[in-house]
Amino acid sequence: MTAPHGRSLQSLRQEAAGCRRCDLWQSATQTVFGEGPKGAEVVMVGEQPGDREDVEGRPFVGPAGRVLDDAMREAGIDRSAVYLTNAVKHFRFEQRGTRRIHKTPAGRQVTACLPWFWAELDALSPQVVVLLGAVAAKAVMGADFRVSRQHGTALPGPGETTALATAHPSSVLRGGDQRKRRMAELVADLAVVPTLL
Repeated sequence: MTAPHGRSLQSLRQEAAGCRRCDLWQSATQTVFGEGPKGAEVVMVGEQPGDREDVEGRPFVGPAGRVLDDAMREAGIDRSAVYLTNAVKHFRFEQRGTRRIHKTPAGRQVTACLPWFWAELDALSPQVVVLLGAVAAKAVMGADFRVSRQHGTALPGPGETTALATAHPSSVLRGGDQRKRRMAELVADLAVVPTLL
């Protein structure tokens, strides 16, 4: 399926609200489209909305979003100037009692949702695309891309952009005794972004 290019972010958001390109809409609360200024020079792309994002309808408002906020602040990036989105716009989860546990989206779900991301990118024309985690990085850069090998390195991105990959902020939350080290690595990677503008 091709991306609906040449559309405003507002019209894309309205159209995406009724998206049925894959099965995830059936159990998710709502489509979580990207948000941020239309003139954003930086786009940050995560994997998919989490539980809080699914409930609130906004990207990066849950625990991983708070980690990202802290990391951006330390790296000298103003969140209000960044467009935040996800490769997949619906929350994929497994129900365990009353809790909804994150489940990595399947390849077919990522593929079905990517036209929305490409259309967002087309509407924004940013300078830098930051890929948060393996799902986003592989979706944009190809299946052979490895965040572990290429994080923090400026690379040619889609279109005229520069791409930079780093770990997803949720990896800091799961870091256990490595949490401080993982946060420091995330901040160091993100600190490259202002140098690219």
